[in-house]
Order: sequence, then structure tokens, then C-alpha cells
Amino acid sequence: MTEVFSLRSRGVFVAWVLAVYALARVVTTTILLLVMQHQVPSGMTGGDDVPVSYFPFTALWDGQWYQTIAQHGYPSELPVGESGAVQQNPWAFYPLFPFMARAGMAVTGLDFPAVGSTIALLCGAGAAVLMGLLLRERIGDPAAYLVIALWASFPASVTLQLAYTESLAMLLLVGYLYALAKERWLVATVVALLVGLSRPIAVPLGLVTLVVVFLRWRARRERPISRGTYAAMLASLVGCGVAGLLWPAIAWWRTGVPSAYTDTMASWRGSGTVEPFTPWVGMSEYAFGDTWGPVMLVLVPLVVIAMVAGPWARNLGADLRTWTLAYPAYLAAVLDPFTSIFRYLIPLFPLLVVVLGAGWADRRGNAWKRLLWRFVPLLVLSVVGQYYWTDILWRFVPPSDYPP
Repeated sequence: MTEVFSLRSRGVFVAWVLAVYALARVVTTTILLLVMQHQVPSGMTGGDDVPVSYFPFTALWDGQWYQTIAQHGYPSELPVGESGAVQQNPWAFYPLFPFMARAGMAVTGLDFPAVGSTIALLCGAGAAVLMGLLLRERIGDPAAYLVIALWASFPASVTLQLAYTESLAMLLLVGYLYALAKERWLVATVVALLVGLSRPIAVPLGLVTLVVVFLRWRARRERPISRGTYAAMLASLVGCGVAGLLWPAIAWWRTGVPSAYTDTMASWRGSGTVEPFTPWVGMSEYAFGDTWGPVMLVLVPLVVIAMVAGPWARNLGADLRTWTLAYPAYLAAVLDPFTSIFRYLIPLFPLLVVVLGAGWADRRGNAWKRLLWRFVPLLVLSVVGQYYWTDILWRFVPPSDYPP
């Protein structure tokens, strides 16, 4: 009877999560349709003389690359310019999402924009459900609903229904964290390999896995570990390592160039090279000035550390705390910061728990009701931010524009 009640309770919870996510997507769809009225027809929208419609509008920017991959795959030779430098090409984009779109196009007969945005929408729904299941035992059902609502309404959350990989990456990320939380080590290993084909986030996940494995080992006296469990934990660690190298290795194998992936990524950098950490110095000075730029470079990491390390984040647990520190550190090492930084903040959903005040609330009491005083203004700001993100970054202004 208890098990039946638990399943029923979980079913109700999942239904509410999906309702919250669906409502957030209705708001985003409305914003997209409003901004679309101001989109000038171009090659990205289907042609200069073709009126802009919804689905082509969801496949701008990187969606064009994913469409090329879905239709034509990856080149066996890297394009090289007159200077000998590798030019921008599809190898910068991971294959799982465009190949899923290719399969969907073959089954349904629909074009890439329709299939790609639909896959993103469904993956986002799955990510919301797994996120809710991951958080409900830590902060309670009502607080989990609020966090999911904020995550699904984050300014850059528009990408959760665009032909981009954010939704798929979130589905796999939260699925991996949920598998770790339930100590499903082999499931986590399989998900890690899928992560390695969808988004370059396996390295920080490896650090999370290392922390979780260590904590499990430290508790071995109270909860003995069998040989099979030791092997499964090792497999999850190895899985993250393999995932981190998988796509660069495939690019090497297919093109015959060992540095095919990094050379391709460098073609998107202003300096023409992948430089760890240093681009943040110049960008901080550009955004905040010579005086405040260095201050912000120090202040922002300290704020993130304080948010995660304090007692106000105790409900997150070691795994989510580690992820919230490891992922930004990884971004600092590999990312050339620009307007895409807003999209890259979407995986930092545990910070919403802290900002909302649910990181140390008693999930068994009514403390969550006090969270509404923070939730409402944060939700309003998020929705307003969605409009500006869509209008300023997503909408393409010919002949050139800043990418989202």
C-alpha cells in the first residue's frame, strides 16, 4: 500500500512539474511570436523573399549548423583558409542532437526546424521532470515547483524550445546527477557517454562523480561496498573520462587531424587560438572598464563560492554543490566569453535553489510559503529578460549581428 501511495504521489508531482514547464513554454512561445514580427527575412529564416514563420524562426544561428549536419553529416576534410588556418565547420558541434533530428525527419517527413525545435521542447520537459525528482527529496515538492518555474523562465531558457542543444544537454545532465544520487553507477556510465556526444560538459561531471564516489567510500563502514559496486563506481569515473575525449577522438579519426576539434573551435575565437582563462580578462575590462573589470573577475567567483559553500545551500548536497563550482570553473578555462554566456548559465539550476532561499528551508514545514516573496519578483524579471534576450540576441539583424 505504501509503495502504491508513493507511486501515486510521484505521478501527481510529475504532472505538476509538466504543467509548470508547459505554462513557461506558453509564455516563451508568445514572446517568440511577438519578436518574430520584427524579424527581417534572410537566408537563415528561409529566404529574403519568404515571410518569416515560427519554425524557421526557431532554427537561427547555430540551428543552421545543426541543420547542415542533420542533412549532410560531417566533412572528412577540414576547410582551410588562405592563411592555412582551419575555418569554421560542423566539427565544432556535437552529433547527438542533429542525428536525432535526422531520424525524426526521416520518420515524420518534416523539415529540420520543425523536428529540431520539437525535440528540444520534449527534452526540456524530460529535464524538468528529472530536475524535479532530483530536488523534491532535498527541498520538498512546493519549493521544487518554484525552482523549476524559475529555471524554465530564465531569460535564456527560450533555447529550451529552439533547435539548439540546451534541452538535450540538460536532460542528460540532470539524468546523470539523478543516477548518481540513486547510486545507479552503470546507468550513470551510459548517460556519461551520451553526454560526450551532446555537449562538452563531461569534465566537470567527472569531478562531481569523484566527490560522490569518495563520499560513498568514506561511508563504507556503515554501508559496506561489494566488489561489483566498486567496479560500477570505477566504470562511472572512466565513463566521464571517455566522454570528455570521445568527440575530439572521433573528429581525429574521421579527418585524420589529431587537433581537428580544437582547431575548429579556435576558428570561432577572436584570437584564433583556444586560450584558457585569459579571454576573461579582456572581456571583463571591455564590459566593466579597466578599474572594475579585474574586481569583477575576483568578486563573481567569490560570490558563487559563498552561495554554494554557506549553510544556505545545505539542502543541495555535495553533488550539486560540486557541480555548481566545477561547471563555472570549467567554463572559465575553455570559454571565450561573449553573448553566449547567458545560454551557458542554464545548467546552473542549483543556484536558483539558493537564490530562492530553499537551500536551507525545512522541506517538511511551511517555510516554502515565504519563498513566494522572492519567487514572484524573480519570475517577473526572468520573463522580462526572456523578451530582451529574444529581441536583442536571438532576432537576427542583417547583414551581421551578435550571436545568442
